Amino acid sequence: MSLAHTREIVLAAQAAGRGVGAFNVIDLALAEAIVAGAEDARKPVILQISQNCVDYHGGLAPIAAAAQAVAAAAMVPVAVHLDHAESVELVAEALELGIKSIMYDASRLSDEANRASTGAVAALAQARGAWVEAELGEIGGKDGAHAPGVRTDPAAAARFVADTGVDSLAVAVGSSHAMTTRDATLDFELIAAIRAAAPVPLVLHGSSGVPPADLARAVAAGMTKINVATLLSQTFTDSVRATLAAEPGVADARDYLGPARAATAEAVTELLRLIA
Repeated sequence: MSLAHTREIVLAAQAAGRGVGAFNVIDLALAEAIVAGAEDARKPVILQISQNCVDYHGGLAPIAAAAQAVAAAAMVPVAVHLDHAESVELVAEALELGIKSIMYDASRLSDEANRASTGAVAALAQARGAWVEAELGEIGGKDGAHAPGVRTDPAAAARFVADTGVDSLAVAVGSSHAMTTRDATLDFELIAAIRAAAPVPLVLHGSSGVPPADLARAVAAGMTKINVATLLSQTFTDSVRATLAAEPGVADARDYLGPARAATAEAVTELLRLIA
């Protein structure tokens, strides 16, 4: 199956009232695990490469090539997405490398600067056929939309979409990035209100901290794209720790990375069956 486009995956899910899982890649093993989990669930999926991941690898091209190759060989539709890019130069590089899905994050800027910068990047990316996601940050704030306690105003979300022309919008409804416990409290009435006000698919960042049943409720209330990163890293790392604790003499990396990849694939399958 060829590399899929985020637009096709997300709009089909939105029309059907389903969610789409978008999982962050750190290396090839995680990319393979995510796709294996999606294949087991028989659901489409989005592989996300964050700017932090790019910095870790010292560049976008190698990890982008790996993710695109894994996606192209998958038995289900798989899209590749640049996540939380704060650099216009990185966005331009991603487009040159054939990535057709961009999340541009200017949420640390003032509201006015966020709108201007996001609108310019959206026009640049959409001219190249790319799907553009943005994050509506706290006005005047520097912690982004997902600082604790921040909530997105439905009318502000509608204005932001109109001003910037983005294709999808990440909103703050109670989740927070990098949570290691699953006890976030989502505002389902707010999700429904934003969905009614904003004419684009909504994205839930920080989904690792949301209880499983509440992820399904979030989709029912109006969320479409569900971003997960920390939970997969926890699953992968916990498996590696368990293998090395049980077999301290292991020297071949495949002996602990293989089980970790399998455990992570199972977590992906479980999440996709829950939301999609």
